[in-house]
Amino acid sequence: MQEMKPIKEGKVREIYDNGDSLIMVATDRISCFDVILHNEVTKKGAVLTQMSKFWFDMTEDILPNHMISVDTKDMPEYFQQEKFRGKSMMCRKLQMLPIECIVRGYITGSGWASYKENGTVCGIRLPEGLKESDKLPEPIYTPSTKAEIGDHDENISYEQSIAHLEKYFPGKGEEYAKALRDNTIALYKKCAEYALSKGIIIADTKFEFGLDENGNLVIGDEMLTPDSSRFWPADGYEPGHGQPSFDKQFARDWLKANPDNNWTLPQEIVDKTIEKYLQAYEMLTGKPLEV
Repeated sequence: MQEMKPIKEGKVREIYDNGDSLIMVATDRISCFDVILHNEVTKKGAVLTQMSKFWFDMTEDILPNHMISVDTKDMPEYFQQEKFRGKSMMCRKLQMLPIECIVRGYITGSGWASYKENGTVCGIRLPEGLKESDKLPEPIYTPSTKAEIGDHDENISYEQSIAHLEKYFPGKGEEYAKALRDNTIALYKKCAEYALSKGIIIADTKFEFGLDENGNLVIGDEMLTPDSSRFWPADGYEPGHGQPSFDKQFARDWLKANPDNNWTLPQEIVDKTIEKYLQAYEMLTGKPLEV
């Protein structure tokens, strides 16, 4: 068996070159505040991969995606090891667009902090009198530039996204910026409506897109996972304060409360974190995770 080395390693993902395709492996690593923790969260990688597959399948009517297969039998022998099962996705190669496409349906996090300060989120003026966690009248698109690992992404306006894309794709900036915005909103609306019917509020999320060999827009990376989105339980939702979430919030809260943590979580926090990921997967897909 030929060993394969990743061509790129992110905080959570490893990407392997498979000739005319890529293999993306979602590891069980967990990162908080842009730092990779010392713990691994068992099954987390499988939740991310299988949840992305679920959403990719559901949204093919809006836009194609990069997924070819999540069955390791379709991949080189190296990926047929147990450690890759369920968490690997063979994907089409794309030319990724240098924008993180963030959509917010509810006001929370950094958006809430900005709104309290000046009534805007990423330069978009919002109605007066909103409370924390309120649903926005319409989802808003707040793109950012993609930073290297260790740096923070920078929020930009829609107009700035046109200029940013124009630098990389002369003559296409406006066309691509509009396509990113319109598809981001359309995907969010469809998926948020579905999730709500299953008891989950998608407060906000981010998408990444690329171009295929014919210049068509394609969804890449991951899609609507607890790592790229804020999922709240609809049961008990009440604006006016922060909401419990199906993601890394347990981990983040513990790290904040224990500043001398050395980026290591106690096992009970790890267990609570994966329990939330698995619960979100089951609620959205209607079945337990099978890998």
